Amino acid sequence: MLDERGSGKTSDVIRALNYIREHINGDPKLLRIHGVNLSLGYEFDAEVFACGQSPMCIEVDRLVNSGVVVVTAAGNTGYGKLTSAPRPTRVGLSNTINDPGNATLAITVGSTHRDAPHTYGVSYFSSKGPTGDGRLKPDLVAPGERITSCAAGKYLEGNGGSVPKDIPGYIDESGTSMAAPHVSGAIAAFLSIRREFIQKPQRVKEIFMSTATCLGRERYFQGCGLVDLMRAIQSI
Repeated sequence: MLDERGSGKTSDVIRALNYIREHINGDPKLLRIHGVNLSLGYEFDAEVFACGQSPMCIEVDRLVNSGVVVVTAAGNTGYGKLTSAPRPTRVGLSNTINDPGNATLAITVGSTHRDAPHTYGVSYFSSKGPTGDGRLKPDLVAPGERITSCAAGKYLEGNGGSVPKDIPGYIDESGTSMAAPHVSGAIAAFLSIRREFIQKPQRVKEIFMSTATCLGRERYFQGCGLVDLMRAIQSI
């Protein structure tokens, strides 16, 4: 679906989501895939589609309606330059949620500092709401700065690493694509012990949003707050 550098076509992602819904989960009595993490995205273009109505967002909502939890990255375009009277200035930018994070039923995740989210708050780069049509996004935030994870050799080469091609290694990366898997992992853990919520993705979303930890930031920055697995489990 994506190449060794993390790039790919929107149509391939849509086809993959459709394949999950119609083939892997085709039997309504047996849901094989309970959740999907989409650590990918592209800028929403209001001149082409209404917000949340792009083919990617529609396919995400269809998958959620079929019983699958879908977690998406909010995007990394929440910071930029503006021209002010005295000089150009750098500011946080609203209305920067990326697709498929604009999908209504997705759990859209922004980024926080890895170790001290209460002190440092939402990452400067994390895309901020509202959506282009005025909906509340992101939904949650999770650690997304300097997250250590595995990477293939060719990817490491392109990011200043020296590991030979096809040899696995580790790299620190920042972005909402690092934050979204934290939420996906928390939801997977939740569903492993609260199996009665499998195939109820909108209820799962409600639980995690209602039990998130407020960081004292603006709603369009932090969503409902920092994901909190233990509080979500204890709320049931």
